[in-house]
Amino acid sequence: MNLDWLIIGGGIHGVHIAARLIGEAGVQPEQLRIVDPGNQLLERWRACTATTGMAHLRSPSVHHLDLDPWSLKRFAGKAKKRKPPLFIAPYSRPALSLFNAHCEQVVETFGLSDIHIRDRAITCSVDCDGVGVQLVNGHEIAARNLVLAIGAGEQPEWPDWAPKNDARVHHVFNSGFNGWPSSSETVVVVGGGISAAQVALRLLQEGHQVHLVSRHTMREHQFDSDPGWLGPKLMSKFGREQDPDRRRAMISEARHRGSVPPEIRRALRSAIRREQLYWHEGEVKGLNVENDALKLQLADDKVVEAERVLLATGFASTRPGGAMIDALIASASLPCARCGFPIVDEALRWHPRVHVSGPLAELELGPASRNIAGARRAGDRLVNAALGL
Repeated sequence: MNLDWLIIGGGIHGVHIAARLIGEAGVQPEQLRIVDPGNQLLERWRACTATTGMAHLRSPSVHHLDLDPWSLKRFAGKAKKRKPPLFIAPYSRPALSLFNAHCEQVVETFGLSDIHIRDRAITCSVDCDGVGVQLVNGHEIAARNLVLAIGAGEQPEWPDWAPKNDARVHHVFNSGFNGWPSSSETVVVVGGGISAAQVALRLLQEGHQVHLVSRHTMREHQFDSDPGWLGPKLMSKFGREQDPDRRRAMISEARHRGSVPPEIRRALRSAIRREQLYWHEGEVKGLNVENDALKLQLADDKVVEAERVLLATGFASTRPGGAMIDALIASASLPCARCGFPIVDEALRWHPRVHVSGPLAELELGPASRNIAGARRAGDRLVNAALGL
């Protein structure tokens, strides 16, 4: 199979970029494919957001997967009194159900299911004429241009103390997560960010006794980085900085890791006040099993006992892509910063034939690179590259 464009990754970034290449850059669908092992596009997104019990997105309504920023608002129509509300303040943030339905429309409009190859890419090789990608099934695809739209979804952050072979200890973002309690239990949720908070609140609604363990106090931020990073207010200085190590430091400083938006914080505080939710602030030092009970040892010698432990500790901040990206870097001598992430140009080119998006593009796109806004910014750059602008 010889293509103009091949996208590895069928998540938020891969789907949006495919829509942009077809809808704005004039790429013919028969010359574009998306490689992703899911049965359907956006499968990991749907699984992770469903697990946490997310009701509304943290992102505003103009951040979605279609071309026109106002497309989601038009799609919602005039049914403003729906329950739950389709949008909530501030920034008119959409309900997850609405966002997902809109994603389905984008996939249908651009025929993206028809160009989805349900397989996993295992090797990539490049030369001056294009890229060769080998799949698990043994097939090889040749393309003139490759987009690595690989997210961190396959690398959940497992704390060192957490065993991976205990049926009562699960990471909520593990592929195929099936650790949700089927009957009333005492559950410890570990994590201090929005995912941990949403999981804890969902467990409360379903009648479980919940302990939430966080290494830090409750941090409130509306977004996971300041909105100024989406425009020249903060990105101008970032763009002028040529040292990738300094850029990495700016990204790390800008990200509000382990934070929750105001309405989630209010819900947590209300549950804590009513003694429905038990909050523990401290580092977990270990996990012991005594008489079939799980006992978390905290740094202050406090012990939290439960029947189940759910890790909502997010994703590893290391470069995604695993051995495939390691081998590609070695074979093509691709430039990386000391943090291991790609050094790319303004067109997000890591190689004349290889573009990146998502985490792999963050040294160019800044702190918002991983989220929906980052997908839209990557789309801008890739459309211009495809059009030769």
